[in-house]
Amino acid sequence: MLHLIVNPRAKNIKKALKGVKERLEGAHEAYEIFEGKSREEMTAYVRGLSEAGERRFVAVGGDGTLNVVVNALSTLDGVELGLIPAGTGNDFAEAAKIPFGAKALDLILGGEPKATDYLDCGGKRSINIAGLGIDVDVLTRCYKMKHGSDRGKYFRALLAAVFRYKGQKVKVTADGQVREFTAFIAVACNGKQFGGGIPINPLASMDDGKIDLLLISLPKRWKIPFYLLRLMRGKAPALPITERILCEEAVIEQTDGEYIQLDGELFPSKTLSCKIVHGKLKVYRG
Repeated sequence: MLHLIVNPRAKNIKKALKGVKERLEGAHEAYEIFEGKSREEMTAYVRGLSEAGERRFVAVGGDGTLNVVVNALSTLDGVELGLIPAGTGNDFAEAAKIPFGAKALDLILGGEPKATDYLDCGGKRSINIAGLGIDVDVLTRCYKMKHGSDRGKYFRALLAAVFRYKGQKVKVTADGQVREFTAFIAVACNGKQFGGGIPINPLASMDDGKIDLLLISLPKRWKIPFYLLRLMRGKAPALPITERILCEEAVIEQTDGEYIQLDGELFPSKTLSCKIVHGKLKVYRG
């Protein structure tokens, strides 16, 4: 039995669900669809099934829906996790080479799940990218906006952050070594992109047993648009203001910030503490 957990507010959900139902029924695959009205509702549903011994789950939506499912699982033993990308932000799907919409079923029905790393962030799981810095500033501004599409909100919030973000003083401990600097961005990467298509770290791998840590120092304000442009073109690891560290554990402590992001979801915390969990999660991916 495939258990499909659906975000009914996802941008392309109606079209995706139509194709998914037709394909599953044509393949005579048993399935059940649950449309969650909130993160809490989806979490309770998945947790109940997981504790009851169910092991085949499919997130239908974007990165936020996937994050809910990954965190709601009471155990990862024997779990086979699928994703049908249908959200505004499908960053993990891009890195995992999962096709958009119902085409993702080609992997789920015809392939085998692959061992995939994730980040254990103080008991919360992040399968894509966790961090803080200007990305958290942008997300915070987005959540305060009441009007406009998700993509439009993100663009307006990004423009505001370019002119107003003042950096975040952080202390980073990675595999025992300590660094202190003013961060533009500090991210622990398992996936390659965030923010709905920004390739922050094309060098990251989701099955190498390492956190790919990118520490990007705050540039002078007049240089921010230049560096953002390079970053959006996948050049962040090569920037002169970037330090890239491969590690198994990392702690990022911020002086003034109150939030961190895990797979694009905001959580209240001054500290991001994470360690890599290698290959324990099985995901249908390319």
